[in-house]
Amino acid sequence: MNLAFTKMHGLGNDFMVIDGVTQDVDLNAEQIQLWSDRNFGIGFDQLLLVEPPKNPDVDFGYRIFNADGSEVEHCGNGARCFARFVREKGLTHKDLIKVSIMKGQIELRIHSDNTVTVDMGAPILEPYQVPFLSDTQQVTYKVPLEGGDETVELSAISMGNPHGVLVVKDTETAPVNTLGPLLEGHPSFPERANIGFLQIISRTEGKLRVFERGVGETLACGTGACAAMVAGRLNGMFDDCVKLHLSGGTLEISWSGEGHVMMTGPTSVVFDGQINIESEDRQAENSNNG
Repeated sequence: MNLAFTKMHGLGNDFMVIDGVTQDVDLNAEQIQLWSDRNFGIGFDQLLLVEPPKNPDVDFGYRIFNADGSEVEHCGNGARCFARFVREKGLTHKDLIKVSIMKGQIELRIHSDNTVTVDMGAPILEPYQVPFLSDTQQVTYKVPLEGGDETVELSAISMGNPHGVLVVKDTETAPVNTLGPLLEGHPSFPERANIGFLQIISRTEGKLRVFERGVGETLACGTGACAAMVAGRLNGMFDDCVKLHLSGGTLEISWSGEGHVMMTGPTSVVFDGQINIESEDRQAENSNNG
């Protein structure tokens, strides 16, 4: 059986997008890991699955899988690509699309220049809902590092998935690839977390690098950018609208300090392809057998 897919990216955060509305799709972690391999597979940060709606209030279902096969709650860059995909594949003709995700639903608005604005919902700050282990809700928390007396200060925020945001002097020299893995799996984050390193340039501009759980550092992270905006705004460093520069490009994030966070950014189609499921299954079986 041949399975059609599209390779897309949002600011370099890349995806394998599969239409599960007109195709029968049955995914497993081993398949996703094989396909995500950048040497022997298609290569991507996340796999996005379009599904039929499960209730009449939405147009589609939306599932997100990391490169390691784990399913996650939300992906902002993926949501923008999702919107363009369903329009270009003729699955909808709407400009405003309502989509259910693992925890709730989101709205996507497609613009004529193929940029997409995503209503990312309201940030979740209560520690037990992030989830983050703390008896009290604070703007920032001091988190002890394993094996010593050193602590780091971060904001704990959920944008549908958990984030820890650290303010740093310079993203170029920030210890993303050493501190990122330590905090991603820190006991304070029982479901692991995406870790953002935020540099404040001005009240309307910042730079960001994100170490994503189950993936590593990516060129862009939409929910990470929203969490960084919320952290900066709560700490009195940002105004209501901010441009955040990530390694892959720039996102515009708006948040007044209450209500929903809005994110606008570009989308790109890389190529369309097909993959033979039976052949891939045999390859995975042979690999497992040594």
